[in-house]
Parts: sequence; structure tokens; C-alpha cells
Amino acid sequence: MLGNFYYSNPTKLYFGEDALQNLEVELQKYGDTVQLIYGGGSIKKSGLYDQIIEILIACGKTIVEDGGV
Repeated sequence: MLGNFYYSNPTKLYFGEDALQNLEVELQKYGDTVQLIYGGGSIKKSGLYDQIIEILIACGKTIVEDGGV
């Protein structure tokens, strides 16, 4: 038994063509390091990876990647 504990995992999702424009605003609410977890490669083929990395760098974030998940 793990004992008594409380777990909360609030999630905010943005949908639509302009959804990525909200990333910079959301990043301001969190720390300096971002863990980027992604799958096999479609994120890179679509160009989304490059867009996200560009925003993270512009916001001064340290990026920890875990690809191929």
C-alpha cells in the first residue's frame, strides 16, 4: 500500500489551426525546463517539432527531449 496521498493532474488542451499560438502564454506559468515527449517521427515530418522548439528557445526554456515514446 502506498499510504494516503493526493494526486491532481489538471490538463488544458487547445484545438484548431491557431492552437500553437497559445504555447508562449502557457509557458510563462511554469519553470525554466520543459520536457518534450513525442512519438516516432510525424511531429518532425509535419514541421510541428521545429515550430515548438523555436517557441521554447525564444522563451528561454531548457529542453529535455524524450523521443520515440
